[in-house]
Amino acid sequence: MSRVADIAAGWRAGRDRAVSPGERALVSAALAAAALVALPVVALALLATGGASALSSIYLTVVLPRAALDTLLLLAGVGAMTASVGVGAAWLASAFLFPGRALLSALLAAPLAIPTYIAAYIWVELLEPLGPVQRAIRAVFGFATPADYWFPPIRSLPGAILVFSLVLFPYVYLTARAVFMLQSASLLEVARTLGRGPAAIFWRVGLPLARPAVAAGMSLALLETLNDIGASEYLGVRTLTVTVMQTWLSRNSLPGAALIACAMLLIVGAVLIGERRMRRDRRFAVSVQKPRLAEPIRLSGARAWLVTGLCALPVLVAFVIPVGFLAYEAAQAVAARGLDPAFARQAMTTVTLAAVATLVVVALGAALVLAQRVAPSRATLAALRLSTLGYAVPGTVLAVGLLAPMTGLDRMISQTLAALAGAAPALWITGSGLGLVAAYAIRFLAISVGALESAASRFSPHLDFAARTLGRGPIALAREIHLPLLHPALGAAALLVFIDCLKELPATLILRPLNFDTLATALYEHATRGSFETGAPQALAIVLAGMIPVLTLARRNVVELDPDELARER
Repeated sequence: MSRVADIAAGWRAGRDRAVSPGERALVSAALAAAALVALPVVALALLATGGASALSSIYLTVVLPRAALDTLLLLAGVGAMTASVGVGAAWLASAFLFPGRALLSALLAAPLAIPTYIAAYIWVELLEPLGPVQRAIRAVFGFATPADYWFPPIRSLPGAILVFSLVLFPYVYLTARAVFMLQSASLLEVARTLGRGPAAIFWRVGLPLARPAVAAGMSLALLETLNDIGASEYLGVRTLTVTVMQTWLSRNSLPGAALIACAMLLIVGAVLIGERRMRRDRRFAVSVQKPRLAEPIRLSGARAWLVTGLCALPVLVAFVIPVGFLAYEAAQAVAARGLDPAFARQAMTTVTLAAVATLVVVALGAALVLAQRVAPSRATLAALRLSTLGYAVPGTVLAVGLLAPMTGLDRMISQTLAALAGAAPALWITGSGLGLVAAYAIRFLAISVGALESAASRFSPHLDFAARTLGRGPIALAREIHLPLLHPALGAAALLVFIDCLKELPATLILRPLNFDTLATALYEHATRGSFETGAPQALAIVLAGMIPVLTLARRNVVELDPDELARER
């Protein structure tokens, strides 16, 4: 033990020497990544100073309050519904044994593969007056026209709450289920000895213990709701996100859009603060010894099949029906018109852009984590924490914040090249897709940092001490020790970032160059023209790509279950 202490003391003393070029390079990369994340927020604040004067009094007193109210109502409805469905499904899937439990436990995460804007397009096609649901109602009951009966409109605030909740409840389900499956058996046994039934145990024991996890899942769902633009606009809900884009494009007021974007950041801050307050003083720990986990209660007869039905209902409504309808529409579109000639170009653009952004994001994430590992300081720690805030910034806000710095950089580059080589002015950043790469890097850097930091935290510091005593510098330490150990986490982070880049819509719509279409933007244009079926192949491709991480989650869910239970279910 004294030997380890001596090595540690020697390593700490070595930090007082002159900083090596390798350490300087890692710290510089970490600080640059943090500055990149902070750039759009700073630019927004500067740009918003003239926002109020750029907007009319009617806009400020009528349009914005209405958009803010719709946004808050949407967030409240989505929060309540995702919590109800997610927590209920998580408790049933973890507390009871019933037919199909293993399969349904995995499939309850599947709706995450469907982006919110695609879900909105699908449900409008299904539930509109000319859709299959209302046609079946008219055929069964003999109605002549839609005016002969009442049907709840899907293009409304309640419809938007339903669509968002169907897609986003797995965030709460996954976080809550992880806690429910790790609950100590002794706590539940004490509750049973006090005469509490399953319902009372859920409300008095299970739910309070899962409160921090539920808060984390709800905050993710609410941030995704606030980030969306395609679904809200298509469903007729004028949220602040939609208003930002309309203010910039329709009213040609970038300062006004920046002012609204700053208001959205206040809502983001309120969501994050609310999540932290829900978790405050709600931390629980189990025994340091291997805990005895609670065993699920075996159900039989009608109760077992009732629970099976309750767990199958969200899977059917949120995943099976939408994906089945989407596959049918895509097959019909290809059979009737063939595959759109632009599909291959859009797919190549999407994959190339996502691949470049993924490389940048993973490289920046690795630099941040390794800098804190081999050259720890307050600066690197602050950079690491700041880099994770980009995921909380909605894509529309991020895009508006990047517009001014990118156009300024374009102007600077053009002036420099004109002075040196007489080159004509050009859009070097905004016209090349580099702006999109920067937006993706800021938005998804938190995913890379989270995955790599979690993996690096499991490495013993003794590896670093031993390498230091053998004369390895920071670059050699990172290259020979840390990067090989981080290889699985690098692959997982790259996969998650790549899929998220494929699906991203709000920032892409604003920052894309002319004649630059990804699968998401092409689908958005088809849907806004009222021809969603034409873009069904693009939508299906995005959903199939999104299934990759969801299948990974599903596989982990199944592996976590007891093999004996799987054998009994078969």
